Amino acid sequence: MRIDNHPILDFKRGKEIRFIYDGKEMVGYEGDTIASALHAAGVRVLGYHHKTGRARGFYCAIGNCSSCLMTVNGKPNVRVCVEELKEGMVVETQRGKGELK
Repeated sequence: MRIDNHPILDFKRGKEIRFIYDGKEMVGYEGDTIASALHAAGVRVLGYHHKTGRARGFYCAIGNCSSCLMTVNGKPNVRVCVEELKEGMVVETQRGKGELK
């Protein structure tokens, strides 16, 4: 699900980064945001609206909306579209408004 060849842009893949998403080991690359690594792995639902329960996904990709809020290393409400992926992160789908652990 990654763009490897583009007529104008050159994509240099960084080193492999392993992280945990909802209990499963996933792989991204240096330079990825959490959301871009999840999107490349086929994850389209990043969370659910706290009132309606409707699925939320990768939307603005610049940190302005709240569609990509997830719990990262126990911290809720992280905008994963702008959060850099780091080795060993634990990323969880957030339910409700998020609670500190």
